[in-house]
Amino acid sequence: MFLGIDIGTSGVKTVVVDAEGQLVASATAALDVSRPQPNWSEQDPQAWWSAVNAAVLDLPAEHRRAVRAIGLSGQMHGATLLNQRDDVLRPAILWNDGRSQLECQELVERCPYYVERAGNLIMPGFTAPKLEWVRKNEPDTFAAVSKVLLPKDFVRLKMTGTYASDMSDAAGTLWLGVAKRQWDDTLLEACGLQSSHMPEVFEGPEATGELLSPLATVWGMDVVPVVAGGGDNAAGALAVGVIAQGDTMMSLGTSGVVFAAGNTYQADPSTAVHAFCHALPNRWHTMSVMLSAASCLDWACRLLSVASVQALIALAEPVGVREGGELFLPYLSGERTPHNNAEARGVFFGLSHDTGSAELAQAVLEGVAFGLAEGLQSLTGAGAEIDEISVLGGGARSAYWGQILAAALNKTLLYRDGAAVGPAVGAAKLAAHAYLQTDLSEAFAPPMLLERVTPDSDGVDALSAKRQRFHSLYQSLRSEF
Repeated sequence: MFLGIDIGTSGVKTVVVDAEGQLVASATAALDVSRPQPNWSEQDPQAWWSAVNAAVLDLPAEHRRAVRAIGLSGQMHGATLLNQRDDVLRPAILWNDGRSQLECQELVERCPYYVERAGNLIMPGFTAPKLEWVRKNEPDTFAAVSKVLLPKDFVRLKMTGTYASDMSDAAGTLWLGVAKRQWDDTLLEACGLQSSHMPEVFEGPEATGELLSPLATVWGMDVVPVVAGGGDNAAGALAVGVIAQGDTMMSLGTSGVVFAAGNTYQADPSTAVHAFCHALPNRWHTMSVMLSAASCLDWACRLLSVASVQALIALAEPVGVREGGELFLPYLSGERTPHNNAEARGVFFGLSHDTGSAELAQAVLEGVAFGLAEGLQSLTGAGAEIDEISVLGGGARSAYWGQILAAALNKTLLYRDGAAVGPAVGAAKLAAHAYLQTDLSEAFAPPMLLERVTPDSDGVDALSAKRQRFHSLYQSLRSEF
């Protein structure tokens, strides 16, 4: 058996898979996000560790005893700052935190070479501008920093006592030389840091240490290796077999991602598309990211006093896809691809006396779909060739929303077994691949296809016209954000 641990934004997920990669057991433990000021998003790293322990111990004891290796995945970009004693210096600044917009601009002005060298636009979500914000606004904290770790790598430190990361997650810091797959001293120095502040980087299947013996006893496991793992999107891609040129997946988690695997490094910062390492050696990927996807549905449930996302979707379904009607801009936390605008905000538009909860629910579903479609357009504009798209994440479980997404993107969607816990499964598969030394195509074969959703021509036509209004609305409001 093989254990995968995913440190998400809304919770920690643990899974056990067997040698064939089949899901055997899973558990979750919830996490809260702190928003002490507008545009801020933080979590206490100790809360990750408490949730990891809870989610691991919630797995059946017989499966824990059978675990032979562990893989990690997690939310990317989070700045976890430790002093020389490994004490946490401040709450971790998360991937959807937008406070460092000014620092992004200052870094570009001070270091005109930065974007070209990093291969990505400098956005507030990435780790580098977060450290710039700390350096400027919390100088005593910055001076005390001994190590900067990403969320899953803080958990790794607790598990193994080692400072380590993987290529796919490290690429999202904007300090990694993505083409060469090593820390870039020039980029680090531009932010007042050195390679000694960074963990050692490994390829996803490489072992980074062993589970500490006292912890293994508590967890009811043997002392087993912990592999490097991957950032949540790269690990999720592995879970659904997205490893080769042309393979594509869409993740419907807190954020929304369209991820295209590739065999070469292809950067095009002008498109606001991310160009990162994959979690397998000598593989890369490009990806578009919208900051609020399934989280928009959770927000709409609270707004409309609807009990669940499933109930929200059922509320919207009788309204159906139509050309006119209400619009929703899904920028509750700002936006990355294609706008790179941390100040963008959510908007309902086109309301009338006839607008009710069902129409608002439909607008939210369509707005998220339009955001993903704009990300897809950016990917193809950067050179990705995309045919079918595998879907994963908690938002992957609705047939009706699948129809909306397929029509908005005008692509066939593939729904696969186990997609709701994708990153944790991908991390477990990395552990299995490392331990069993299996062939890549065998280790990361796509799971069983449950459903294929093809775009309906009427829906494509209706949403295509509506998406033009969606795009125009953002452009009209951009200066108002």
